[in-house]
This record gives sequence, C-alpha cells and structure tokens, in this order.
Amino acid sequence: MLFTDQYCVVLGIARRPASKLPAIALMAIAFCLSTLNAPVLAQGSVASDADTASSKIKVLLITGGCCHDYQNQKKLIRDGLSKTHRNLDWTILEYGSERDLKVDVYQSKDWIGDYDLVIHNECYGGVEDSEFVKGIVNGHVSSGIPAMVIHCSMHSYRNSPAADHWRSLLGVTSRRHERLKRSLRVEATKGGVAFGFDSILGDGWDTPNGELYIIEKVWPETDVLATAYSNETMKPEPVVWLNRHEGVKVFGISLGHHNETIESEAWQRMVSKGFDWCVQP
Repeated sequence: MLFTDQYCVVLGIARRPASKLPAIALMAIAFCLSTLNAPVLAQGSVASDADTASSKIKVLLITGGCCHDYQNQKKLIRDGLSKTHRNLDWTILEYGSERDLKVDVYQSKDWIGDYDLVIHNECYGGVEDSEFVKGIVNGHVSSGIPAMVIHCSMHSYRNSPAADHWRSLLGVTSRRHERLKRSLRVEATKGGVAFGFDSILGDGWDTPNGELYIIEKVWPETDVLATAYSNETMKPEPVVWLNRHEGVKVFGISLGHHNETIESEAWQRMVSKGFDWCVQP
C-alpha cells in the first residue's frame, strides 16, 4: 500500500515535532502503529481471528499401544508436517501401551466430526470387540473425513472378527512382519512415479532401519506407490499406497517402526505429499 509505506518512513526518520507535522502524516503514523503487530494478508488487509481460524486444517493424531516409541513419534509426525504446512490445528491423543486397550475417543458416536483429517499411528492388535472396530471405520465413512494410517495401524484390531472391516479402510491386509529388522530399499512404482515419488525416492531410498510388513492382500481400490523387497517372501512388498474406501481417502505407509525412519527426509516428504492428497477437495 503506497500510502502506508510512504508515511511509515516518516515514523522512522522524522525529526519535526508532532505539532508541526501535517495532519495526514499524523493519521498515517497512528495507522502504522496500530498495524505493526497485526498479521497481514497478501492483499495488505489485516487478517481477523475468525479468518485465521477458518483457514486452519484440524488434524487429529491418535497414537499409543505396544512396541513403539509413541511419545516421541507423535512429536516427529507433528513437527514434520507443521514445517511444510503452517495452517494445522493439532489435537493429539496418546493412550496406553496395552494391546487390548479400547481407546475412549472411538467410543463417542461422533468422535470424528470436529476434524478435517485423522492420523492413525496406533498398535492395538489385541482388541476383539467387533462393534468397536466397526465404529472406527463407520466414523470415517459416514463423515467422509480422510485418514492417514502409519505402521502398526496395519496390525491393529487383527484379532477381531471385524478385522476385514478395518482392513478395507486401510487398503491392505497384513498379519506379520519380517523377523529381522534391517535397512530397506524403497522404490517407487509406476503409480508412485506418476504421484511424484520419483523426486523423493530417486532410483531407490535406503531406510536407516526398518521393519518390513508382509502384505497378504492389496484391496481393490488401493494404488501402491512404493515397495521394498522382502528377503522372506522373495518379492516386493507394498510399503506406501493410496486407498479410496467408500469415498474416503486413505494414505497408508507401513514404514515407521523406528524413530530414525520417521524423522528422515524421504519419509517426511512422502507423508507430506500424502497429506496434501488427502485434504485436496
């Protein structure tokens, strides 16, 4: 704004007493002082609290369960996405380490309604209650709210009679992982190249450490974006994918047992790209 810029300069260099400044200059100085600490939009207008709040993407991260460092992983996931997406409003719910824990957030009928996206990074393989498991999936389906599913989410609820209900949302079926933990060579599929993963993975990315999940089934609406070769099954296993379950967008990544994998640049960039896909109209 030319008017503002012109008279904000006066604020810094004027030596004349205020009583001798032109009235318009005094008005401009007052305007500058009133806007020094206000967030400014690209057009130069001041953003109201309501405008700022309405532009936020409300993210729910649900984490907890056995076998992983969820206390630190929640921070790595939050901080990584917040570096590339400045408009996130986070709610993080971390629960206990019992395998059969039915976390209370899912027991509310409209548990999902206040959010724009849910990130599942949980490990509750011992939960068997079918109605409980169906309630998680139905929350996504009834609302259309997208999901991101990470690592042990694929092994959660596997002992439930409703396990396939959960897996249809995930996009894959997995019951086990390779016995040995090791660095994994992750390569983009043709679908992954089309999605832009070639710029992230290049000819292949070697994870700093890894626990490779064996994928028994890829569900019909799932598009695999990246794979890693299994020394046990002697074939590439899907490690990153997209699913569309009854209109719900789901980004899945089975990599993420170790913190050093989650905090690596390649992992963070893949997840960031998956996040963008999930929240796009």
